[in-house]
Amino acid sequence: MTNYQKELEKILETLEAENHIVPRLYLHSCCAPCSSYVLEYLSTYFVITVFYYNPNISFEEEYRKRVEEQKRLIAAYNAEAGKQRYPISVEEGDYEPERFYEIARGLETCPEGGERCFRCFDLRLRETAHRAAQGEYDYFATTLTISPLKNAAKLNEIGQALAEEYGVPWLPSDFKKKNGYKRSIELSAQYDLYRQDYCGCAFSKAEREKQKAEL
Repeated sequence: MTNYQKELEKILETLEAENHIVPRLYLHSCCAPCSSYVLEYLSTYFVITVFYYNPNISFEEEYRKRVEEQKRLIAAYNAEAGKQRYPISVEEGDYEPERFYEIARGLETCPEGGERCFRCFDLRLRETAHRAAQGEYDYFATTLTISPLKNAAKLNEIGQALAEEYGVPWLPSDFKKKNGYKRSIELSAQYDLYRQDYCGCAFSKAEREKQKAEL
């Protein structure tokens, strides 16, 4: 089984050794809490543009709350001298939940973590790869692998396939490793970030509410 954290570390070691122009990373982010550690970690190696693209978030009020938290965190990081080596920028994608419902059709009752989620990963990462190619970025990646509930192997598999399709290198990751997830919780508390208790879509929300009702 591939250790994606070690694959990432190999790339970072190469970047440090080369001591060349700082590479540009187009980083898909699912939310501020998940991005907190990833930005702290990678902003010493890359000039990062965070791409907030999450059409799976089914409710606009929830979407707006999450995207504003993302922007607030990045503004706070950029304002803190020494928080990261390089400044971080952010781009908000289109809010188009109809695209999510289109790829989820027929999979409405699929359990969380199954095929519906894999299609959702592909939807979000495909748009990320497309824009990374347009912007001539050196790498693209996602913060999604920090979650213990997300299939890091599948995310990396999709990312690598899209890298070959769009011609932009994929930055492998398993950000939950090396206490990454734990650090994201600490940073969320430090910056008083809104931490949602479901992934974002109506189906994951219903599944989470059912779980809470059964407790």
